[in-house]
Amino acid sequence: MNWKDRCFLSLDEEKLFEDSGHRTRFFELLDCYGDYPFFTRGLCKCMYLSAWDEEHFAIMLETLSAMSLGRETDTEDMRIQGDPLAEVQPDAEYYVYQLSNSFLDNCTFTLPQNAKIEPEQRRIIEQALKAAALIDSI
Repeated sequence: MNWKDRCFLSLDEEKLFEDSGHRTRFFELLDCYGDYPFFTRGLCKCMYLSAWDEEHFAIMLETLSAMSLGRETDTEDMRIQGDPLAEVQPDAEYYVYQLSNSFLDNCTFTLPQNAKIEPEQRRIIEQALKAAALIDSI
């Protein structure tokens, strides 16, 4: 079994997908882009996070499509765009983008205790951090 399959199955076994849509969107991203030279564990974590809903999935799909057409070999350009994108996001979205940036940087992310976000967004971030730990262990 290859790494992509183990990753997907491990996330599924740990029940880290919110619903069948989340599972399907993540699988599509992993299946389509998991063999490109720019694919990393950090990007895989971003894929998991972006697959949470249709809106973020579409953004990730567009980004990865452009990277594949541009024959990118790393996520450097994606990461450079991350900070300016985070800065223009309202409240909770800011933290989601910061989490993505930390995944690409392979750095630890801690949500500030005083972060003013809804419980649902906090849950998304917490689940993404659990998935990230699992991805790192594979």
